[in-house]
Amino acid sequence: MDITRYEMGPRFSEMTVVDLGNAKLIYLAGQVAQNSSLDVSGQTREVLQYVDHLLAQAGANKTHIVQARIYLASTGDYAVMNAIWDDWVAPGHTPARTTVGTRLVNLDYKVEIEVTAAVGKIA
Repeated sequence: MDITRYEMGPRFSEMTVVDLGNAKLIYLAGQVAQNSSLDVSGQTREVLQYVDHLLAQAGANKTHIVQARIYLASTGDYAVMNAIWDDWVAPGHTPARTTVGTRLVNLDYKVEIEVTAAVGKIA
């Protein structure tokens, strides 16, 4: 078993990949928009684009996501965020998902998304 950390900082890594030989487990830290001045739809699009980028680094894509956690600063943004999510998520590959309304660390953040993915087969 090998563990690879991507974009590792002193506090956390943006992605951790556990290589089990025939399969990989991929854990993404909660992702937030770089441009926090965007509205919730813009931030959601930006975050999902970065999720795609990180997964690609591990040889995966959104069809490999098994679980997603979405944190919204305002539950009033649920329908708008869902519209962006529904356009992005791969039909037939919708992951288990939780959406929570909560106060995010930066008051300008509207959404934070965390995903877990799996690639390959466990022997």
